[in-house]
Amino acid sequence: MSIWFRPITLELCQQLDEGMHGKGSLMKTLGISISEIGDDYLVATMPATPAHHNPIGMVHGGANVALAETVASYAANFVVDFERFYCVGQEINANHLKASRNGLLTATARPLHLGKRTSVWEVKIHNAKGELCCVSRMTAAVVARAGC
Repeated sequence: MSIWFRPITLELCQQLDEGMHGKGSLMKTLGISISEIGDDYLVATMPATPAHHNPIGMVHGGANVALAETVASYAANFVVDFERFYCVGQEINANHLKASRNGLLTATARPLHLGKRTSVWEVKIHNAKGELCCVSRMTAAVVARAGC
């Protein structure tokens, strides 16, 4: 059984990547894209390129966190009635387990808790070899839209 409030598509995710005013977003800047939608998980990818590296040549931890928060935030917003609520990251942590330098990073978000005011998401990031390189947990606040 699906956890999503309504059906979602990869095309919808691509539209959201363009930002509210159609001028792009951090997702476009970093090359993050939603690549798979499961019944209870969401997958995003990001290339590991020199533009994502820290000064010593490996993917910057902040880039991993941006990837994790992106996929978890998209997932959190797809769980709620987006006309009445929206979700924003409230807290995130990450454990960087293995350095990445190139290839495609794949992040999978799964819910740990889906509540009325918060949701908690676990994100696992794997490198191109399938090795676990980062684990993250993000708490999203569920915020009522004005007038709802």
